[in-house]
Amino acid sequence: MIVWLNGTFGAGKTTTAHELLDLLPGSTLYDPELLGSGLRLMLPAKRFEEIDDYQDLPAWRRMVVDTAAALLTEVPGPLVTPMTLLRQEYRDEIFGALAARRIPVRHVLLHTEETILRERIAHREEPSGDAETHASIRRWSLEHLTPYADALPWLRGDAHVVDTTRLTPRQVAEQVAEAVRTGAGACDIVQTPEPTAETLAAGVLLFDDQDRVLLVDPTYKAGWEFPGGVVERGEAPAQAGVREVAEELGIELPRALRLLVLDWEAPKPPGFGGLRLLYDGGTLTGDRISKLLLPGAELRDWRFVTEAEAEKMLPPVRWNRLRWALRARERGCPLHLEAGVPLG
Repeated sequence: MIVWLNGTFGAGKTTTAHELLDLLPGSTLYDPELLGSGLRLMLPAKRFEEIDDYQDLPAWRRMVVDTAAALLTEVPGPLVTPMTLLRQEYRDEIFGALAARRIPVRHVLLHTEETILRERIAHREEPSGDAETHASIRRWSLEHLTPYADALPWLRGDAHVVDTTRLTPRQVAEQVAEAVRTGAGACDIVQTPEPTAETLAAGVLLFDDQDRVLLVDPTYKAGWEFPGGVVERGEAPAQAGVREVAEELGIELPRALRLLVLDWEAPKPPGFGGLRLLYDGGTLTGDRISKLLLPGAELRDWRFVTEAEAEKMLPPVRWNRLRWALRARERGCPLHLEAGVPLG
């Protein structure tokens, strides 16, 4: 298990983590910040000039998961992880990958009133005597107060909240330990095993009466997606699309779905690629839309969007696939793509 202590700078994550080690038998401190420091030593300096934070590195996010899995082969756990995580898509990617490894997460938010945070940052003691470095760290910490405030709505909905404003680190740790014992902060995410080879996946495009397409927001991976999923062994692809739509949204579709796009996705480590099919699921009436259901462990939201809106929401590979699927729907003829490029 991982006890993920979230919160902005000054909330007391590190001091609470050290106190928590005394209260959770077998626990080990796991600091992913060390992975960022390691990457800074190993990657070209130019790579860090392209990003604002090492959390923006896909390598860091993957290493967080891989290192946690490796540590749990050496220690009984839980791993106590004091790490600020304010971008929901990064939370989805990391927690979803941990769920795929069957590693449960207890997500705890250490929240502190902003006035107290500012006081703590102003009086924070640093090991180095470099005044310029101190000022830079404090400035950086203060700059993260606004992103933290922006992230609070989703953090409060996702994590168990402990208000640290008027508590000592020991008292905070005691509350966190009790929360862990009672199962608070458990992240119930669908456990989708990481692929070990090329996969065949079927997606379904559903439309409203304004011809907007339905996108869904998975809890277990970053970015918006089409309804659908991986085709199971021995299952027909179109049937898989129908099954996934029923499981994800509670919508029963006819078996005879019309193929729009067949796209070969090139392998790109750590992904294996494979065939991706998109089907036309037709137009949903207002009555059927009102009955859409979301499995909380798998999807957190759905939205009908225009093509222009979808371009801003989808990762480039999915957006390109959607773009060609919409052209195929207009022409009434399916398209064969390889790595997103039409053939013939």
